[in-house]
Amino acid sequence: MPCCGRWRKPSAPTSATTAGRPGLSSRWTSSTGCSCVGASKPTSLPPAIFLMGPTASGKTAVSLGLTLRLPLEIVSVDSAQVFRDMDIGTAKPDRTTLEQFPHHLIDLISPEESYSAARFRADALRVMANITARGKIPLLAGGTMLYFKALRDGLSDLPQADAELRRAIDAEARQRGWPALHAELAALDPAAAARLKPTDAQRIQRALEVVRLTGAPLAESLARKTDSKAPYRLIQLALQPTDRAALHDLIGQRFDAMLAAGLVDEVIALRRKYRLNAGLPSMRCVGYRHAWEFLEGSIGRAALREKGIAATRQLAKRQLTWLRSWPGVTAFDCLAPDLLEQVMQTVESALA
Repeated sequence: MPCCGRWRKPSAPTSATTAGRPGLSSRWTSSTGCSCVGASKPTSLPPAIFLMGPTASGKTAVSLGLTLRLPLEIVSVDSAQVFRDMDIGTAKPDRTTLEQFPHHLIDLISPEESYSAARFRADALRVMANITARGKIPLLAGGTMLYFKALRDGLSDLPQADAELRRAIDAEARQRGWPALHAELAALDPAAAARLKPTDAQRIQRALEVVRLTGAPLAESLARKTDSKAPYRLIQLALQPTDRAALHDLIGQRFDAMLAAGLVDEVIALRRKYRLNAGLPSMRCVGYRHAWEFLEGSIGRAALREKGIAATRQLAKRQLTWLRSWPGVTAFDCLAPDLLEQVMQTVESALA
């Protein structure tokens, strides 16, 4: 149990960006000055904001707009933005934006490394505690829904990633192909294999890794929870399109802009700087895997564009599927001209 359960309202705003909005600047500062992030009663929990949505839905613009007007700090919830030197294809904010609006949990690791939902949860909770202790509110913005779920609900008792075993599985895949490893998974864990496509390399690898490490079906590990829910009062917001075709157009425009900005050159530079292969999580990211195929001569530039846009649209579809079943969320039309004002009013009401 935290050392305090009472959160005081400040006597006056302490930030120029929140002047004129009394009570929002440091409302969630602990009355004892401690850095605890929870309390026994739900009403005493400090707030945190989830800003979720599919790719190209305008999350960054809304995040920056909210941060200009409220005492927030942005925490990235993006499994691709954790990689250093991967800027164009992950749509990271530019340097000028980051200087004005610092983002937590970007540029954490080398593209040679892996990052997990478990590590994200630990990193996010640590960062959120620090933000809350400074009297501000964490704004978690992104589209990696598994990370949001891990933070909100806790994680199952899955073994940590085993680098040596992953390398062995990757080597097997290069020799036999992922469909063959999918068939092996089907023999060991039929239920897990049934949920995966034979070409879903990342998930096949993880499922095989868990089964080999535990000797049990994946479902058994998933059923065991080791973490509790996040100790925050969550304000959950989702940006969703009322017109799917319009979102698809935005996705196409965004991918074209990435190509024009030098996505292929970025991948060339990454290949020169790091020891990479096509099976690494960083190079399986949307856009990067297609640029890799182009550089290997497997596809032409037209196919790079076509496949990259199609994969991004599929990603958006999966994100929207998550959001449709997400409990306790307030949804906004991401195409609305007054989107920021709608979100702002909802957040202010929730914090009042």
